[in-house]
Amino acid sequence: EDQRRVDEYLRAPQHQVERRPFRPWLLLVLVVAVTIGLGLISRLLSGLVL
Repeated sequence: EDQRRVDEYLRAPQHQVERRPFRPWLLLVLVVAVTIGLGLISRLLSGLVL
């Protein structure tokens, strides 16, 4: 009975959204870019303070 309710919930039109395929490489590049950017900002700020 629970599985039937879950299946009905997932078949509802509002849960049938088309999504682009997940691209892990894009996520990895984004995380690396943000990390490098924050590191550069940190070095710039430390150079201004000292």
